[in-house]
Amino acid sequence: MRRVAAIAVGAVALLALAPAQAQAAARKPYDHQDPYRSGCGNSARVVKTAKINSRANGEVGTIKLMWSGKCQTNWVEVRTATSVHGTINLYTADGRSDSFRFKAGNGGRHWGDMLWAKDMCAWGSTSVQWGGGNGGQNGQGTTGKACK
Repeated sequence: MRRVAAIAVGAVALLALAPAQAQAAARKPYDHQDPYRSGCGNSARVVKTAKINSRANGEVGTIKLMWSGKCQTNWVEVRTATSVHGTINLYTADGRSDSFRFKAGNGGRHWGDMLWAKDMCAWGSTSVQWGGGNGGQNGQGTTGKACK
């Protein structure tokens, strides 16, 4: 009898949490989506910029933290040589993150997916590589935190 009561109480607790989880998901409808396919990129602005540096080659590109006021989202954009491939990372103060791997090409312009970041800090990083990645054929960059 106690086991049945405990199961019933647990089920009621889960049902009580479901609306809160649904509400949280509704606040973040753009998480992990492409900013340009969604239309969020149309009115975006750059909020932080940093260099992508290689120890052997100096500056090899730029990394930008983008903000869409319309969608309340951030994402990271990278400009570098066409021959470069790498990873773009985005982080939010509430512990969420997104990682996007890009291939060489696209004129050296690459961007990651978005995360909802209204009223919180966000920042980004990238690691890039070309050739075999050996002998300094790699670089890193990190934006500062932007808090909105």
